[in-house]
Amino acid sequence: MRIHHLNCGTLRPPAGRLVDGKPGLFRRGEMVCHCLLIETDTELVLVETGLGSLATTRPVEWLGSLFVRGLRLPLSQEETALHQVRQLGYDPADVRHIVLTHLDLDHAGGLADFPDATVHVAERELDAMRNPRNRLERTRYRKAQFAHGPKFSSYTAHGEPWFGFDAVRDLVGLPPEILLVPLAGHTSGHSGVAVDTGEGWLLNAGDTYFFHGQVDPVNPRTTPGLGLFERVMQTEAESRRHNLDRVRQLVRNHGDEVTVFCAHDAVELTRSLG
Repeated sequence: MRIHHLNCGTLRPPAGRLVDGKPGLFRRGEMVCHCLLIETDTELVLVETGLGSLATTRPVEWLGSLFVRGLRLPLSQEETALHQVRQLGYDPADVRHIVLTHLDLDHAGGLADFPDATVHVAERELDAMRNPRNRLERTRYRKAQFAHGPKFSSYTAHGEPWFGFDAVRDLVGLPPEILLVPLAGHTSGHSGVAVDTGEGWLLNAGDTYFFHGQVDPVNPRTTPGLGLFERVMQTEAESRRHNLDRVRQLVRNHGDEVTVFCAHDAVELTRSLG
């Protein structure tokens, strides 16, 4: 398999240093929407979709005014997964499968760009989107992003062992090298997506963490802004903390076998691009 690392949406939160840890407080921070495009022998698989092309033409409807204005989104068509698939010489219809860590608006925003793809997601996550239990779940999922009727394929959290995690293998229609790894906390059905590249594993840990320093095996740390955001957006606090610790242990004990990255850290995306 050939794997492309893509940024499918730049985010510019305020109070730069308090978010991305780089010098300068009175500037906008830099965050990304880190997605994967996987070329198999017969088709394309997209891991996460980013903000989507409709965010560039209908931003408030698609993402909500608070998200759009608060993050000063550049909203470039060139950053959409749809555009980048075409730039690589493919027809968007070649994207037959999409695997999502969860259904938040900055992860599922591009589903409508690939309406015929099968969308693989945890069963608990799909239920939370369809039957929200609290205010947080009612606001984090954008109904407009699912109005086209995505072809969902959902999975329970049971599976075979993978580096100490239970991993959902045998995703319908996908090669066995692509797995869902339950990592509940940020949302109730939040998952990681593991990919066997043939030269080692990648784990897209989604929103299990937000800052590369959080999985530093020697000096784990985050920024004040992202630490606060994690707590505000978490659905299950204890599960989130537990799964973050497990991912940190994975990096510590198996960092030579598994490359871990999260969804929004620009430093990790730069590393992935070499």
